[in-house]
Amino acid sequence: MWESLVHLIQRCFQPPGSTQVSVAGPGRADITPTVIDGARTMKINNIADVRRHFRNNQEPVYFISATNFNLLGIGDWVGNFRHINYIDCFDGQQRNVFVPKEKFPRDFESIEDINNYLLEHKEVIDFIQSRASGENAGVAAFLMFDEHTEEICRQLGLRVAFPPAALRSRMDNKIETVRIGNKAGVPSVPNVLAKVGSYRELLEVSRELGDDLVVQTAYGDSGHTTFFIASEEDYYKHAEEIEAEPEVKIMKRINCRGSAIEACATRCGTVVGPLMTELVGFKSLTPYKGGWCGNEMFAGAFSQEIRDKAREYTFKFGEALREEGYRGYFELDFLIDMDNGEVYLGELNPRVTGASSLTNVAAFAHSDIPLFLFHLLEFSDVDFDLDIEEINERWSHPDSVDSWSQLVIKHTDESVDLLTRAPRTGVWTLGEDNRIAYDHYSYHPHAAENEREAFFLRISGPGDFRYEGADLGILITRGRLMDDDFQLTERAKAWIEGIRGEYAGQPLQDPVVEEVAVNHAIGGGNFKIL
Repeated sequence: MWESLVHLIQRCFQPPGSTQVSVAGPGRADITPTVIDGARTMKINNIADVRRHFRNNQEPVYFISATNFNLLGIGDWVGNFRHINYIDCFDGQQRNVFVPKEKFPRDFESIEDINNYLLEHKEVIDFIQSRASGENAGVAAFLMFDEHTEEICRQLGLRVAFPPAALRSRMDNKIETVRIGNKAGVPSVPNVLAKVGSYRELLEVSRELGDDLVVQTAYGDSGHTTFFIASEEDYYKHAEEIEAEPEVKIMKRINCRGSAIEACATRCGTVVGPLMTELVGFKSLTPYKGGWCGNEMFAGAFSQEIRDKAREYTFKFGEALREEGYRGYFELDFLIDMDNGEVYLGELNPRVTGASSLTNVAAFAHSDIPLFLFHLLEFSDVDFDLDIEEINERWSHPDSVDSWSQLVIKHTDESVDLLTRAPRTGVWTLGEDNRIAYDHYSYHPHAAENEREAFFLRISGPGDFRYEGADLGILITRGRLMDDDFQLTERAKAWIEGIRGEYAGQPLQDPVVEEVAVNHAIGGGNFKIL
C-alpha cells in the first residue's frame, strides 16, 4: 500500500509522462515505417495492419465502467485489454474483467461517480500500477467521465482515449447538437430553441409547431428529460424542470420510429456503422415512457432510401464534429417520420453507447475490425492512412449486416426488495414450450448460435436491491425481437417472461431499511448505468 501511495504522490508532482509508442510485433515488416513527432513508429495502411497492430499490442488498455456490457468481446481483438468494473456480471469467471473485492458504501449519482470511485480504489490503483511500464500506465476508455476523472488518470499515468471532458460535455448538449446539425445540413424535427418560463410562453414561442409538443432539456437520459406536452396539465407535471433550464428544445410531435447509428470520426474520415432500430418505452422492459430498452440490427431495417439518407447524414455530422475538434466514437439517434419518410436528427451521444454491444459483434466488424478499434487507433500514436470511403461502401452492403437484437430488462414495478436469486451470465435456451434453461457459461454474444439461444449478461444479482428502474440484465440474441409494426414478437415476450421468472426477492419489512436501500442502490432510477 505504501509503495502505491508513494508512486501516486510522485505522479501528482510530475508533468504527464511521454506516451508510449506501440510497435507491432511479428509481421511488422509489412508496415511502412514513418516518424511522428520525433518518435519512430509504424504507418498503418490497411485493415490487416490494424488487426496485427492491436493483436500484438503491449500497452495496457482499459475500459472502466460499471459493467463491461458496452464493449463485450473487444478483448478478443486487443492485446493487454482489461475491463475494470464495479459490478461482477460473471461471478469471477471472466479473466479480463477486474472487479475490486472490497466495496465501500457510497451513494452514486452518475456513471462518472462510479468511475472516479474505481480509479481511487486501492485495489484498482495496485492493479493498474502492476501492469504499468515506467511512467506509462496505459490507455483508459470510459462510457462517461469528467474533469475529475481526467485528473485522476493524469496522476495514475493513464492516457484518456477520448476528447477532453469539457468538449464532450458541449457536444452532448442537445441544444448544441441541433446547431451543429443545422450547420452540417442534417435537419432536426421542426423545432425552436428558447427559454420557457410558463405554459403560455411555451405556446407563444412554438406557435408554428402546433399544440402537441415534445420538450427536451439540454442534458439527460432518454425517458427522464424528454417531456410530451399536449395540455397545460402535461406542462405542469414537468414545469419545474423545464423552467430551470436556460434554454430547451421544443419540437413538433411527429409519428416516428426511433433508430440509432454509430460511427467514428478519424483523421482519415468518418467510419459509419449500420442503421439500427430502437426499442423504446416497452412497459415490459422499462418503467420510463420514451426510455431506450434495446436495439435490433438487421440488413432490412427501414427502406434503402432511409438507410442511405441516415448514413449520409451521419458522415456529414462526423465531419462537422471533426471541425468542432471532436474525434472518435459517437452515436446519433435518428427519428424516422412514418408519415412522410423524412429522416430527422434526434440526439448525439459523443461516446460508446448501449448499441455498441451490437455494432461491434456484427458480420462487418468481424470481416474488417470492430468500430471501436478505429477509435483506439485514432487515439494511438500510430500514423495511419485508411481508405474510409471503401470501408463505408463495404459496410453499407446488406451482406455485411447479420441480424442481432438486444433487450435491456429493468425492474418495472414500484416495489423494492432484496434479490435472493438471479439468472447466471451465459447462454440460455428457449424451449418449444417457451421455458428457458441455462445452457453454459460464456462471455460473448456469439456463443448464442441460433434464435432459440441467447446470451444473457446479468447486472443485478443476489444481495442487490431490486427497485423500480434497476437494470436486471441484458439479453442478446440472433434475429429480430420486434415485428414490422415495431411490436415485441412472441419470442421476445417469452424471453422477457423467462428471465424475469429466474429472479426472486425477499421483501423489505422496515420502511427505514427500504429508504436506505433505494438511496444506496446504484442509479436509484436517476441515471442509467449502461
